[in-house]
Amino acid sequence: MTYLNTEHLGKTDRDRKAIYNLYCTNQEGEKFIVEVQRIKQQFFKDRSLYYSTFAIQEQALKGKDWKYELRNVYTIGILDFEFEDSDSNQFHHNVKLVETTSNRIFYEKLTFVFLEIPKFDKKLEELESDYERWLFAFKNLHKLANRPDNLQAGVFRRLLEVAEVAKYDKKEQFVYQESLKDYWDLKSSMDTYFLEGKEEGREEGREEGKEEGKQQQAIESALIGIKEGAGNALLVKMTGLSEEEINKLREK
Repeated sequence: MTYLNTEHLGKTDRDRKAIYNLYCTNQEGEKFIVEVQRIKQQFFKDRSLYYSTFAIQEQALKGKDWKYELRNVYTIGILDFEFEDSDSNQFHHNVKLVETTSNRIFYEKLTFVFLEIPKFDKKLEELESDYERWLFAFKNLHKLANRPDNLQAGVFRRLLEVAEVAKYDKKEQFVYQESLKDYWDLKSSMDTYFLEGKEEGREEGREEGKEEGKQQQAIESALIGIKEGAGNALLVKMTGLSEEEINKLREK
């Protein structure tokens, strides 16, 4: 694997850019985008599709007789939330372009993998494979007080060393717990607000003005976050507003 630049700019200054958590390629030229998403985002599927377009477009060969042949692109989302339309216990979603009449794969080279981590409920002693150990680590790494025997082999021992979960002193533990508390406090405030907004919407039964309502909801959520002391990066992810819009709200 070769690690690539995680920041990708649009064609003009006005275009949105994409910043991946991890971006790499293998010896066949296949592209891998990895996103770890802690906070629920309304249009995360749209965002994943948008991100994949950068890895597709950059494959165009300039100044050569290029015939549009592409290498595989994989977009992997490791999610600390569940999709709203997810109604089963399935936590691993493997998504491709499908021809709906025959239900056959129409295009092989674009793949989305989504892992809904909260749905993975196996205990440490039940883990059977490295894949399950990775899922367990993603879900529980922040609360491990020591190094479990099941996570001592090879890459997992290295993972624990890098994370230094077992090496935190009391001050570091306090700082970490406070940051985690800030995250959950803000998330709880947002969840409560959106739940109340949904209930009000059901009572009113109004379909008109949906987009205006969503925008207003995002603005009010951002204001909650600003009052809670949240940074711009967190607010952008939670509300879908741009950093410029959030800065204007701060000024007001």
